Amino acid sequence: MNMQFANLELGLSDPKISSTLKDLHRRAKGDRWIFLRALPAVAIAALSGGEIFDAAAPYLKNAYIPVDPDQGALLYLTARAIGARNIVEFGTSFGISTIYLAAAARLNDGHVTGTELESKKVNAARANVARAGLAQFVDVLEGDAMKTLANIDQPIDLLLLDGWKDIYLPMIKMLTPKMRAGAVVLADNIFTFKKTLAPYVHHMKDRANGFESVTLPLGHGMEYSVRLK
Repeated sequence: MNMQFANLELGLSDPKISSTLKDLHRRAKGDRWIFLRALPAVAIAALSGGEIFDAAAPYLKNAYIPVDPDQGALLYLTARAIGARNIVEFGTSFGISTIYLAAAARLNDGHVTGTELESKKVNAARANVARAGLAQFVDVLEGDAMKTLANIDQPIDLLLLDGWKDIYLPMIKMLTPKMRAGAVVLADNIFTFKKTLAPYVHHMKDRANGFESVTLPLGHGMEYSVRLK
C-alpha cells in the first residue's frame, strides 16, 4: 500500500500527527507558570465577586490553553462520526485543537477554518498544522472572529468555541443560521468561566433556540450541543 494512503487510514495515529500533538501537549504544560503569574489577579477578582476571565485575560496572550488529549479525541471522533466536512473553530491558539479537527477533516474530505486574534499564535498554528502534514486541510484566519467568520461558507457541520468567552453567545447567534440540522457545537471552559458562560449555556439548553445540549465533565467542562433543525 502507498505509504501516503496508509498514514491517512491511521487517523490520529499517523506518525506526523501523533508526534506533533505529543510535543505540543508537552509544551502546553508550561502554561502553568503563566497561570501562576495570573493567580493574584484572579484571586482578587474571585474575592471581590468579579469575573476571573477578565482578570486572567491579559496573561493569556502567550498561553497555549489547549484542549486536553481526551477533549481532542472527542473532537476527532465527533467529526468522524457525523462526517463533518465544513468545520469551524473559534480560538485556534497554537493549533492543537485544529490538528485534531483536521485529522478528521482529511478522512472526511473536508476542511477546517480556524480564526485567531494574536499574530504570533496565527503563525505558530499554521506551522504546527503543516508539521502535522495537514496544511492543505486548514485555513487559519487572523483577526476579530466576529468579522473573519461572518462570511463563512454554509452549511457548517461542526463548530468549536474555544476563544474569548464573552464572544461565545454572539458567535453562536451569528453562525446558527449557517448550521445544518444535526451539526455539533462544542464549547470549552464551561466550568472555569462559569459566570461569563452562563448566558451561553442557558441559550444552548433552551430548545427554542434550536439545540439539544449537555455539559460534559471533560477537561474544564465542555458544552456539547446538537442543532435540531
